Amino acid sequence: MYFTDRGIEELEQRRGNEEVTFEWLAEQLRTFVDLNPDFEVPVERLATWLARLDEEDDDV
Repeated sequence: MYFTDRGIEELEQRRGNEEVTFEWLAEQLRTFVDLNPDFEVPVERLATWLARLDEEDDDV
């Protein structure tokens, strides 16, 4: 288990039954980066990865 799994597990336990839109998620990510500018690059990478999940990629 990676250390980050703890946060993911907490998210799933606390909010796993909720439904959200990508618009809502994008706003939360923007707010997070505004409050934590050091995380701009990782959040950008996560957002890009999520946006491109349906693209076929031989490297995945």
